[in-house]
Amino acid sequence: MNNFHDIRFPAAVSFASSGGPERRTEIVTLASGAEERNTPWAHARRRYDAGLGIRTLDDLHAVLAFFEARRGQLYGFRWKDFADYRSGPPSAPVTMNDQIIGTGDGSTTVFALSKTYEAGAHAYTRPITKPVQGTVQLAVDGIAQQEGVDFILDTALGTVTFPGAPPANGAVISAGFEFDVPVRFDTPFLNITLDGFNAGAVPAIPIVEVRL
Repeated sequence: MNNFHDIRFPAAVSFASSGGPERRTEIVTLASGAEERNTPWAHARRRYDAGLGIRTLDDLHAVLAFFEARRGQLYGFRWKDFADYRSGPPSAPVTMNDQIIGTGDGSTTVFALSKTYEAGAHAYTRPITKPVQGTVQLAVDGIAQQEGVDFILDTALGTVTFPGAPPANGAVISAGFEFDVPVRFDTPFLNITLDGFNAGAVPAIPIVEVRL
């Protein structure tokens, strides 16, 4: 998308920020008291507040500069969610067996990165559209693949392409990676407060995930 800048929000600020996934559920209460629940969203939308992460005037200046360079809400950008930024648990190293992203059929050459939460019938699979360059590990039937030789990574879309022969029918494609969340500012205005010569604050800087 043209209105997205492939740059990450200052990680030192996002580390101390708050936020997480939002789900929209429509609930109708029937005359009997029973409920009918449905959702128009296939995927969660994440929201964050970066205001809590500002600790110094330098932090404030970095966020101000970032806001101006994105023209406020006009351009999206990358956000590192320190609670959920790896294909496995945040404390575990990335491995090529973290996530199964597809099964070969002998003709498909492009596979999308994804992360599955829980397992079984109620598992949820989240599309990963902003992998971090240099962190993606890929395997076909447990055999490691080399980026630039065996596969090509598209960090703008979150896809891997096999430029040579496609994975064989039934071959399991697995991957491990770090990733960012595509977001934008959810406010046209930064309300800056100077608490002193060496401290400043922005009471709230809402950030919202964007669909790509």
